[in-house]
Order: sequence, then structure tokens, then C-alpha cells
Amino acid sequence: MSGRVLYMVTEDWYFRSHRLALARAARDAGYRVTVATRLARHAAALAAEGFELVHVPFDRSLRRPDRDLAAFLGLRRLLRERRHDVVHAISLKPILLGLAASPVPARVIASFTGLGYTFSSRDLRAQPIRTLVSALLRYQLRGGRAWLTVQNEDDRALLAAAGIGVPERTVLIAGSGVSLAEFPATPQPGNAVPLVVLPARVLVDKGVREFVGAARLLRDRGRAARFALVGAHDTHNPGAVPARELAAWREEGVVEIWGHRDDVPAVLAGADVVCLPSYREGLPKALLEAAACGRALVATDVPGCRAICRDGETGCLVPPGDVPALADAIEHLLADGGLRAALGAAGHALVENRFATERVNAQTLALYTRVIDAAR
Repeated sequence: MSGRVLYMVTEDWYFRSHRLALARAARDAGYRVTVATRLARHAAALAAEGFELVHVPFDRSLRRPDRDLAAFLGLRRLLRERRHDVVHAISLKPILLGLAASPVPARVIASFTGLGYTFSSRDLRAQPIRTLVSALLRYQLRGGRAWLTVQNEDDRALLAAAGIGVPERTVLIAGSGVSLAEFPATPQPGNAVPLVVLPARVLVDKGVREFVGAARLLRDRGRAARFALVGAHDTHNPGAVPARELAAWREEGVVEIWGHRDDVPAVLAGADVVCLPSYREGLPKALLEAAACGRALVATDVPGCRAICRDGETGCLVPPGDVPALADAIEHLLADGGLRAALGAAGHALVENRFATERVNAQTLALYTRVIDAAR
């Protein structure tokens, strides 16, 4: 296959962590790859891959229309100056702006990576944004004008019920996959004091407050364990935990705050249990990577999480927001090393059979061919 594919992603770090393998697969299949994103510290690494880079001043907040206008104008100029066979807009902001800027919506793939703060937040301030965004998406995707991908069946059903997209142009592709070479199964660590890790950005909607609450409960019960938050404090996200609250946790010492780490495979290899008590996900890469490494999971019974953390098979599911249930599930796994090993082995097999990067990339490239054929 030859042609040109344009990726629209808000941040270069997100593209590198979640879509680099796909872009490499597209390049190796004969596509010329352009990446439109907010270029920062990963620009040189992406340029070294042979991709054309275009800086677009995306702002992930939905409260800066001046920056959105600048990003829209940049995308419109890019899309009108050259023909792209496929325009792959990834996550909500690139979807909204990319569809508005594209002169040929039929070549656009709108990939929802989860329904995020706008759709899942319990914050009352999200309600008017949710109403506005839903109306915009219904208009932009009316009559199957563009293609749509989702990462789980729950999101497919929710978008369909909201009248967003049409079934014949809505495709389920299970996330961005995980590399089994980069995240191999490793033996259980056998820590003298077990380590429980939450590998995600420090956002309220990731369940970090519930994680801290569970750590307190287990400390009060006398359960010896370490709890670590491993991820960036994403202050650009409206759901970021306030800095003062994070500082108070650090002072209290009930959890360790590791921040962003580049050695995620090593972090997961050293963990006894991996936890993600999120409010909603698309298909969480953190759980995919942990399962690939053979780690037992604890997660909330919500869209996305339950696709990977299968209760009694690869981990334990708990109701969202239920701190005692979260503490009980973690304690149950900490008390039984054999169970952790069995759940971890089943998780690795699940990733190998359904979520390996090569499988997901092949599905996505097949969609590119459908888009190109349909637009002819």
C-alpha cells in the first residue's frame, strides 16, 4: 500500500507512548507518515523515525477557545495544502478540530480512546461541556460522514445511544496494543514488603484518591505493604489532583509518589499487584502492560478496565469509588502469592491472544484500506 496518512494527536509524548508502533507499521507498509501534534521534548525522536512533523498548538483543556482557534487554523491549512489518503484523529480534541478542518471528512478516522473527563467525570462542571461536545459530534459525524473507532463495547453502545456516528462506519479496535517483547512475562518479585503500584497520571478520574484511601485502611489493619503512584502530575488536565493534596499525601507518607518513569517494564516487574481504580477507560494501556508482565490486577468494574481485568481470571474487580472493597481486594491478593501468580499467567495469555501490538496494528491498517477504497 502506498499513500499518505496523517496522525493528529494532542501531545508528542502521547503519540510516542501510544501510537508510535502503529505509525511504524504504516510506514513499513508503504505509507508516508505525517504527525500533527504539539511538539515538545519528543520531537527529535519522532523525526528520527522518518516521519514528517507539523507543530499544532493543541490545548487539551476545553476552556481555551483562543488556542483551539489557532490549532484549527493550523490543521485547516495543513489539510488544504496537501491531500492525505487517511486522516487519523486520536482522542477528543483532535477529533473535534480535525473534522471541522477537513475538506474531505470521508477520509477521517475519529478514534475515541475512552470517553475521558468530558463524558466520565463526576464534576458538575463537565455537564455543560458534555452536552455541547455531544451535539458537535452528532453534527460532525452525521450520516456516516467519517469513520469512528472505539476501544470497548460499552463506548460503542454509549455513542450509538447518543446518536454519534453510524454502525456501518463504527469499528471496534482494542486500543493501541502492547508489545510482548517490551513487556515480557517476568517471575513474581517476591518482595519482603509487597509493592502495590498504580501506574497512571495523577488524576481524580484514575481513582488515585480511592487508592490512597485503600492504603490508609490497610495500614490501619496492620497489613505491611508499600503503595506507589507512578505517573505524571498532569496539571493541564482539568481532573488533575490539586498540588496541595498531592503534597499532603507525600507528607503523610501513606503512599510513595514516584512521578513519571521511563522504565515502566522494570516498575511493573517489581510490583506484586497493579491497581487501577479508574472511573472509566477506553482500554487502559497500564493494565495491558501489567497483564503482559504477568501481574495480578485490581481494577474497577467499569468500561475498559473489565475488558482486561476479568474478575477471578486475571484479577479482582471492585465497584468504582468503593474504598473498603478496593482495600479488601488488594489485601486478598497480597495474602496469596499462588493466586497472584495464576492470575498473572492468565493475564499474559489474554494479552498474547487478543491485545498484542501486531494484532491491533493489522486491524488498523486494514481499516485504512477500507477508508481509502470507500473514498474513491
